[in-house]
Parts: sequence; structure tokens; C-alpha cells
Amino acid sequence: MKLSQITRLFQINQVFSRHRLDEFILALHVFRPLRFVSWLSPYRWRKATQQPRGERLRLALQDLGPIFVKFGQILSTRRDLLPDDIADELAKLQDRVAPFPSDQALALIHEAYPDEAIDTLFAEIDPTPLASASIAQVHAATLPDGKQVIIKLVRPGIEKVIRRDVDLLYTLAGLAERYWSEGKRLRPREVVAEMEKNLFDELDMLREAASASQLKRNFADARLLYVPEIYWPLCRPNILVQERVFGVPISDMQRLAEHHVDLARLAAVGVEIFFTQVFKHSFFHADMHPGNILVDVSDAHNPRYIAIDFGIMGTLAPDDQRYLAENFLAFFNHDYRRVAELHVQSGWVPPDTRLDEFESAIRSVCEPIFARPLKEISFGQLLLRLFQTARRFNMQIQPQLVLLQKTLLNIEGLGRQLYPDLDLWQTAKPILEKWMQEKLGWQAAWKTLQQEAPTWAETLPTLPRQLYELTQKAQSGALTMQLSTHDLQHIRQEIRDSSYRTAAAVSGAAFIVGAAIIKGLDGFAPPMLAGIPLLSWLFGLWGGALLMFSLKRRG
Repeated sequence: MKLSQITRLFQINQVFSRHRLDEFILALHVFRPLRFVSWLSPYRWRKATQQPRGERLRLALQDLGPIFVKFGQILSTRRDLLPDDIADELAKLQDRVAPFPSDQALALIHEAYPDEAIDTLFAEIDPTPLASASIAQVHAATLPDGKQVIIKLVRPGIEKVIRRDVDLLYTLAGLAERYWSEGKRLRPREVVAEMEKNLFDELDMLREAASASQLKRNFADARLLYVPEIYWPLCRPNILVQERVFGVPISDMQRLAEHHVDLARLAAVGVEIFFTQVFKHSFFHADMHPGNILVDVSDAHNPRYIAIDFGIMGTLAPDDQRYLAENFLAFFNHDYRRVAELHVQSGWVPPDTRLDEFESAIRSVCEPIFARPLKEISFGQLLLRLFQTARRFNMQIQPQLVLLQKTLLNIEGLGRQLYPDLDLWQTAKPILEKWMQEKLGWQAAWKTLQQEAPTWAETLPTLPRQLYELTQKAQSGALTMQLSTHDLQHIRQEIRDSSYRTAAAVSGAAFIVGAAIIKGLDGFAPPMLAGIPLLSWLFGLWGGALLMFSLKRRG
């Protein structure tokens, strides 16, 4: 562990201590040798706060900076992992930070186009940002032909900050997974890995531009959704230039009412957009919260959504699409046995899962939900409860399914805010049934055969030769020897690493115990700092270093 990480750990310990998050401090054993420091903190002697733990955690993440805020936002979407009180509080985190100076922003723009004069690319650039967040900030600009655009700039130096804090989060996640009673079930390393991917995806402006272009092409023939034009010649890895769009924020109910917008239609369009993206395009906007949606009110009876910010997108593989569609239909037909079978067939739960037990667990979750009127049933909550239940059966939840569930919750919440009587199933069912007919009927099977025919025509003549070679290798034992050699090397390395870690942990613990004993022997050594003998400090620090070495994650 680097010195900078150790320093950052002290900062985290101090912030968590200030907000009286003792349960989190003790869950991460790296703080245990140092937790006496928190007793010296003036915050320790204040009256205990009455704030709920979720609120205290949210405030602590805000104090730790924008990357931890971003982590909290991503974590809030994992309601399959978190208690509701914590998830609700983390959802309140706002990714807003002070903008970096306008002269620095203009310098970034000049650096991006070293061989061109900026005034030939942009007639005007507004130095005052329209918005500023932890990853990027946005400036308005005008092109030489008079078209209005926005320039999205990646914050300078943010990649280094992200890497530092993500590495630290991996360390903390490893400790939580190893020592926290809930660690193995919640798989914190997976959560950090998901966050890391999302953060670094958001840093790539060319990726975001490509996502916007793809989404625009998908809805080119439909009036449901408008996506701004991307100006590709002006885009760079750290700069996105896109059309500036204007509309009414979808959360501004007063302005929507002033324009006499058909709110029932607007709510239904949102649901239609979501299911069209998921089941027709297999590519969906995964950050459709109210701040990222405007409404084109030029036709009040047929309003159109305008999407902005394409940093987080989701995709579904054909198999996941099919299983998801069949799951929804099986749910609403109360066919819980089929739901359990689909989870096993898809590989979402282990193949040795007891279907009768899994079916019973699903029934106990779903029946209370279906006891309500159909229009009150939440697809997102249904998926969430299913994920929570399936985790007890070791379900490995795919990141794209988490994104989908989060997006569905956003769309549902937004739709029912616009029109409380929205019947999500009435809008979704025709789309799902049409998709099932297209993908699972005999016509779909024939189409698949036609698509695969060239591959089979090329592969079939070589199959006899490949089978012969495989048989020869099996008879000679070559296959077994290759696998065994690899496995033995892996096991040998695991044993060696485990021995080193165990020795370091035992030695570290011995030094820390020795430090405590020396401190307890009053008068054994002169006090040097805060009433603690120098020898205790030396033993404690050396023991802590050995413990950190033993807990350091591999790789």
C-alpha cells in the first residue's frame, strides 16, 4: 500500500469517525490498529448524533469528495444489495462541484485543436459553464454557421484522482469481503469493479458521442425520442461537441401544464421508449433521470422526449433479452415454476439450484405484489425483489441487468409523477408479445438458420478433421496433462501466497499485542507522544504495516 493511500485511509477514518459511522470503521479491519486515534478526536466527545445512519453515510461521502459522491450514486442503484434506508439516502447525492476556471477550459479547447485556429471552428464560446460535475463541465458555443452547440470538457486531472480513489476502494472492498459478516454475500469487489467501468466509460467523450449517434439512428424513424446531433469532426477523447437542444425540463410540471401537454400520453411515451430500446434495439439510455430529459412541447397532444447526457448506456445480449421477456410474461401469468426454470436456463443461478425451493421463494415475493391493482404494480420493484430473493440462491447479477432495473425504476417513477394512473403493463405487454412473436416463432427460427448458414457451410467440411485431432490428443493424454499442469501451478502459487500472508498476519498481530502490553506497563518506557511510549509506537506501526501487507489484495 502506497503512502498516499495510507494518508487517504487516515482521512476516511477521520471523516467516518466525525459522522459516528463506527460500524463501518470496525467492519474494515485496516482501521482497527488505528482506531484509538478516533478516541483522540474532538468529535468523539460530542453528544451522539440522532441522524439516521443513511444520512450520516451520505454526509460522509460528500465530505470525502466528488469521486466518493459518484460511488455513492452508483451504489444507490444497487438496491438488491443495500437496506432501503441507506439506498434512499444515497440517491439524494448530487454530483455538483465547483467549475474549473474558464481560462483553463479555453486552454483545454486550444490544446485539442493544435493545428487549427479556434475562431475558424467556433464563432463564440461562452466562458461561463452551463453545468459542472465531477467528471466534466459544459460550455455553450456557436459554430461559424450560426448553429448553437455545447462543448463538454473532461475535468483536468480527474483520471488520476479516480484511479487513486478506485484503487483505495478496491482495498477497502477486499477487507470488507474478508472480515465483514455481510461481505461475501454483498460482493463489494464486484460493486467497485462496476463503478470503475462506469467512471472510466464516462471519461471517454468519443464513446459518449458514439452512444448518442447510435441512439439517434435507432429512433430516426420514430417521433418518440429526439437525440442531439453529434459534430464528429470537433470531437476528441476529452471533448464532446453536440447540438444544443431546448425544451421544458420533464420535472417542471408547472410549465408542462402551461403548454397543455397531454401528461398521460407523455408518461406512456416514456414507457414505450424504454421497452423499445430494450427489446427492439438492445441498447438503452441507462441514466434517464429527470435531469437528463427535456420535453419538446411543440405538439402538446403528442409530446416528444429529448435525451441529453449519454455517458451511461446499457446493452442486452439476445439470450438476456429473451429470458427477460419470458420472465415478465411468466410473472404476469403467475407461472412461478417457469420463472425459476428460466433463471437456471439462463445461468443466472447455479444449475444445482432446487427448483421447488426457488419457485416457493419467488411465489412468496410476487404474490403480495400481484394482490394490488395492476396499474399500481412496479416492474422495477418486481425485478428488485426478484434480485434480492435470487441472491439467496447465489444469483450472479449481471451489471447490464442492474442498469436495466435502475432505468426501469427511473422511468416508472417519472411516469407516475406525470400521470399517477399510468398502467405500465398495458403499454408494455403489446411490445413484449410482438417481440416474442418475432424472436421465438418459426419465422425467427428460419431467419436464424439463414443467418447461420454461411458459417455452417464453412465449418462443416473441417469438422471431421477437428474431431479426429481432438480424439488423438485425448488418447495421448495431452489434454489432461495441459490442464493438470496449469491447475497444479495455480494451486502451488495459492499455497505459497497464503503462507506468506499468514506469516505476515501472525507477526503483525504479535507486534501489535506487544505494543499494547508495553503501553500497559506503566513506567516501562518514557512517554514520547500523546502519553504512549516510543517502543509502543514502533511496535504498533511495524505490526500495522505487516497486517496491511497480509491484507493487500493480490494483483
